[in-house]
Amino acid sequence: MGEAAKLFAGFWPYGDQQIHGCLHKKVGIGRLHGLVSTTTFIFLVSFLLIATFLNWMQIPIIQGSPLTNMSLLPTRNTKKHYERVEVPLNCSKAALQGRKCPDNYPRVFEPEESSTETCPDYFRWIHHDLQQWKTTGITQDMIERGKPSAHFRIVIVGGNVYVEKYSKPFQTRDLFTKWGILQLLRLYPGKVPDLDLLFFSGDKTQIMKRDYHGPNATFPPPVFHYCGSEEALDIVFPDWTFWGWAEVKIMPWEDTLRAIKKGLKRLKWEEREPYAFWKGNPYVAEDRLDLMKCNLSDKYDWNVRLYHQNWSKATQEGFKGSKLEEQCHYRYKIYTEGATWSVSEKYIMACDSMTLMIKPEFHDFFSRSLVPMEHYWPIRRKDKCRGLKFAVEWGNSHSQRAQAIGKAGSKFIQELLTMRNVYDYMFHLLNEYSKLLKFKPTVPPKARRICVESLGCPHTDLKREFMEQSTVKSPSNKLPCELPPPFEPQVIQASLENKEKMAKQVETWETVYWNKLNDNKQ
Repeated sequence: MGEAAKLFAGFWPYGDQQIHGCLHKKVGIGRLHGLVSTTTFIFLVSFLLIATFLNWMQIPIIQGSPLTNMSLLPTRNTKKHYERVEVPLNCSKAALQGRKCPDNYPRVFEPEESSTETCPDYFRWIHHDLQQWKTTGITQDMIERGKPSAHFRIVIVGGNVYVEKYSKPFQTRDLFTKWGILQLLRLYPGKVPDLDLLFFSGDKTQIMKRDYHGPNATFPPPVFHYCGSEEALDIVFPDWTFWGWAEVKIMPWEDTLRAIKKGLKRLKWEEREPYAFWKGNPYVAEDRLDLMKCNLSDKYDWNVRLYHQNWSKATQEGFKGSKLEEQCHYRYKIYTEGATWSVSEKYIMACDSMTLMIKPEFHDFFSRSLVPMEHYWPIRRKDKCRGLKFAVEWGNSHSQRAQAIGKAGSKFIQELLTMRNVYDYMFHLLNEYSKLLKFKPTVPPKARRICVESLGCPHTDLKREFMEQSTVKSPSNKLPCELPPPFEPQVIQASLENKEKMAKQVETWETVYWNKLNDNKQ
């Protein structure tokens, strides 16, 4: 290499070998060295250095110069990134400035990532829940007829949320449901379309299929609810506890899940109590009262440990004995429904103890994709004591398989039931719902606008704390996941048949177990 080339290499940040190779490839330094003088070569090198510097500075001095296309010149990513300024819940007087809903949050959604992932499989049930209105659409008359079945009405117009209240719901279910919808709009500002929907925040399903059959039947009104069933047409929506349950001091889902994960590390599966655990209020359902008959007594030990949750006493004691992260110290946990489905399902399955699920009649938005003997152990409603005892005996005798079922159920909850997926489920459900509206949503005369400030700032207790914890402080940096297509009818039927088949298989094993036990006693 000539002296001029060596001088150039000394300034070049990639070393002697790279510049030598690059110049031979791009400029042909071997030929130049023999054809031009040293002065000419220095001029060319200086020109390259200047051009390189100008390219770094993004100054197009020579338009169309081939130098700007040379691969040896470093490039810079010039894409403008959206500056994400966090906007937390701010209840100061200066921030509110006399207005309940200050307009200080971004109104435009500008994701940095253009690629999307496919949503989890349970998102497919969105299509199924809206199927009833695919052919007819949703009219204003349907909304009007559905009012008696709803606690409140949500109307979104131009990115603003309005609420018309019809009756007082239980505790603060409605408050945190509305809060969750507001957080969705903060996560994806400008992306949630105008819509008009009814919401029921109680336990019992409202829109029953049997009421809309026959030649004179009207079309059913669409009502959103936390659970559904095979006999109902309620549109299933994530429950309020994802943003916190202040009355029983259960934190928002992300914080609760984090605490449960930490609690799992305290005891290995082998070190946990070899029994099935349940704690709750047994007086809300006959099935729960029946379950309490299986508790340990002087006469029987069904391998279960059941505890009555006295919420009044727990409140007085500050919920010291009710922390969910401290309830994973049994190898098995029981899920049983309350008045309908129970919000406890996700908390129970988040533990990597094997879930013993007493056959449910209702479902929430994710549970229809749970598979027996993969995510949980099925228990029939009748003769549940014998079923529970056998499940525990089987698990203690097949510890690896029991652990695998427990871990699979826990993995489903921890990895697929993230808050991101909860928001994306809400996003797709509301978007698909809006496509069915046959009218342009308008603000009802009696509705009032709500925002994070109007909902959160009036509170000074645990409700405010949970709202602050669950506030979406800035828009998402990526798009929602991609909604998968609906299940084919035969796929749904096959799934139902498979669940029934697995339940029958467990019943067969159980029968064999008890027959052998009785034979040994004789």
